[in-house]
Amino acid sequence: MVYTVTFNPALDYVVGVKDFQPGGLNRTAYETIQFGGKGINVSTVLHNLGIENTALGFLAGFTGRALDEGLRASGLRTDFIWLEEGLTRINVKIKAEEEGEINGRGPAIPDAAVGELFRKLDRLTAGDALVLAGSIPDSLPDDIYQQVLRRLEGKGVLTAVDAARDLLCATLPYRPFLIKPNVFELGGIFGRTPAGDGEIRACAQELQKRGARNVLVSMAGDGSMLLDETGVCRRLGVPAGTVRNSVGAGDSMVAGFLAGWLQDGTYDAAHRLGAAAGSATAFRDGLAGKDEILSLFHSKF
Repeated sequence: MVYTVTFNPALDYVVGVKDFQPGGLNRTAYETIQFGGKGINVSTVLHNLGIENTALGFLAGFTGRALDEGLRASGLRTDFIWLEEGLTRINVKIKAEEEGEINGRGPAIPDAAVGELFRKLDRLTAGDALVLAGSIPDSLPDDIYQQVLRRLEGKGVLTAVDAARDLLCATLPYRPFLIKPNVFELGGIFGRTPAGDGEIRACAQELQKRGARNVLVSMAGDGSMLLDETGVCRRLGVPAGTVRNSVGAGDSMVAGFLAGWLQDGTYDAAHRLGAAAGSATAFRDGLAGKDEILSLFHSKF
């Protein structure tokens, strides 16, 4: 079983605006509500690809109920921890000539709720996989990812981490199976944005030296690079298509990679399915479905 943890889930209120005017009155051309949070995005795409998984995390209030009910109606399995106070956050995603977003803070998570999450994770056994994705709310300690991975050490659980800078780097001593920085996040880690494949590979090798087993670097329109734990460096471009959306593309890549690995057991398949899933989401509004992903998987790129 694959488990995803989203410490700060959200309802994403996505609005399309033509000729957005900052400081002025703007009217929407369309509106949708999506169920957000990086781990939840991973769960959704895994589900779309036929990989059984359970979404974990924290929910609160009527917004949390709407999110949980929506996910369950879509066929996802959830096992959220319910908080007595606060509201699951609402994030506003603006689709205009340039994309923008306003993200909510989310509810405070008390120690007792964290303890309940730990008890759920303690049940994971060899063969299970865990995805830690996204930011953490201010109410949680900065080392919460390390605390989770420390509890799983030696149990044979595959772990994947998709987080930014310090949050990601602090997990490397626990040898995560997969990390997925993008090229700009590499710049934040190393103090410079790597230019060209050689520098990107050098950064990935350094992250492996620090403990990561497999480093998958997303590079937007330049494709992706995988430095796997055998030392092989794989490079893919992007399939043909028009980018319409950036939200969830990286999460889709993580889901595709894990699905490819679990179904095929090779890094070639994992990398290609990850790249296809990321692109399929980028080419549409919302997260990609199985048919879209597999179509790109079998295309030339």
